[in-house]
Amino acid sequence: MKIFIVNGAESFFTAVFIAYKEKDCIITSDGDVQLSLGCEVVRVAADGEKCGRIVNAIKKYDGEALYDISLVLRSCDPLKEQTVFGYIKRLFNSRAPVKKAMNLPEVVDFNDLLYKVNGETHRLKGLLRFMECEGGALYAPYSPDNDVTDLLMQHFAERFKSERFIIHDLKRKIAGMYDGHEWFTGYAEEAEVQLSKYERGFENLWKKYYKAVNIIERPHDKQMKRSMPVRYWKFLPEKQ
Repeated sequence: MKIFIVNGAESFFTAVFIAYKEKDCIITSDGDVQLSLGCEVVRVAADGEKCGRIVNAIKKYDGEALYDISLVLRSCDPLKEQTVFGYIKRLFNSRAPVKKAMNLPEVVDFNDLLYKVNGETHRLKGLLRFMECEGGALYAPYSPDNDVTDLLMQHFAERFKSERFIIHDLKRKIAGMYDGHEWFTGYAEEAEVQLSKYERGFENLWKKYYKAVNIIERPHDKQMKRSMPVRYWKFLPEKQ
């Protein structure tokens, strides 16, 4: 069995082109994947021509599939590349959109990862908490399950058009930065942030508001944990 190791989207689509006719293979970005006897490891370098042919074929059969695939490839699931590979093969065999074919296991697995990435992105649009730094820029640290920083950057750049802000994924050491005009992402270690003299006051006001709207006699812990999963609480001042 061949194991194709990829690094990035273009490398992945190149691997799809190479592996498409293989009877038994795995595509993964996990360089530490456990190998069994008889496995052949192939590290796939990006090839623009091969990548382009796969991308164009996907567009031909389903104009919306390429965007969905880009989202699933952001998943934290270690089998995400293999899941997308199975979905693409099913799409090519059908020569028509298959997203709603929930009787197919490849489609079910694909849609499950898509739902999780979209769900976390939507949830974090409401849960991300910004702190004011010295100089007026806003800073929001978080540790998402999936790689969604640039999706959030697009949302908050449209929402805070006149603000300068940073969204910092501490798990992946990726930061998105917006200067009031345009945004970009890049590698970023843990940051030492100097908060403004007003920030603690803002946090205290928010905590008081949160406490005031909470009805002690009507606890809703289960509902709260569904809307505000516990794994995010370390970054929410109202839960500290």
